[in-house]
Amino acid sequence: MAGRDAILDGMENTLTRPATSTVRPNRLVELLLADRHPLTLSIALHLVPGALVVAAYLFLAEPFVKAIDYPVFLAWAIALVIVLVPLMFGLLWLGRVRTGRYTLRTVAHYRDRPISRGKIIALIAVLIVWMTVVSLALVPLDDFMFGNFFTWVPFEGAGGSATTYIDGYAHSQLVVTMLICLPLTGFTLPLIEEYYFRGFLLPRIAHLRWGAPVLNTVLFSVYHFWAPWTVLSKIVFLFPAVWLVWRKHDIRISIGMHPGTCLLMATIGTIAIILGVTP
Repeated sequence: MAGRDAILDGMENTLTRPATSTVRPNRLVELLLADRHPLTLSIALHLVPGALVVAAYLFLAEPFVKAIDYPVFLAWAIALVIVLVPLMFGLLWLGRVRTGRYTLRTVAHYRDRPISRGKIIALIAVLIVWMTVVSLALVPLDDFMFGNFFTWVPFEGAGGSATTYIDGYAHSQLVVTMLICLPLTGFTLPLIEEYYFRGFLLPRIAHLRWGAPVLNTVLFSVYHFWAPWTVLSKIVFLFPAVWLVWRKHDIRISIGMHPGTCLLMATIGTIAIILGVTP
């Protein structure tokens, strides 16, 4: 986590601008930077990125990946990059509007580290185990939801096993795909999601009290429009971390659990594919 902060601080320092270059906020920017977001605005800010990911997949990423004959899993990674990377720079730009330099410090909250290092490490370890075990245990629920309610989803590889998105391709193509996706879907993209959903959006609905982590978890789960059959399971295994972030005001909790678990699972999956031991 220290390395992550160093990278972000380096990014912020590199993008520093004199205070005289501060952009004068317009009405929308003032609304986005307000301490409270209206409920309708918050719902839109939670869900619109998911709709954009689907659009980026359908119109850009999927045609490109099919043209080069690579697994559709790569297309989803590309679609997420197309949406989430500009979203991250949008947060940095909002920081510039407020402070005169590109930064997350006044935009993404819950970064004051109120929990001691020892406690946060232990808490994250428990949550990684929780997310890993519970998400795997709830696969039958995902299968049930897909088979009974979401067979109409048109995306290639929808439903089925965890390897459906990469089935039917040569070993070399799978290895290249996983090595490309590992730093993206395995860490960077979940990290951006945490800064946006837990650092930017969650604190601005904190006035809803206990409803804030509930709403944030539900909307974040629904945001995954490309896998609607997993919404219920996501709510179950994500909620403890979101609640703790809201309760303790420490975003490191969900950063440790979400990108941490994704990195663990992506690394294991990549190694398994390289060694040829996938089912």
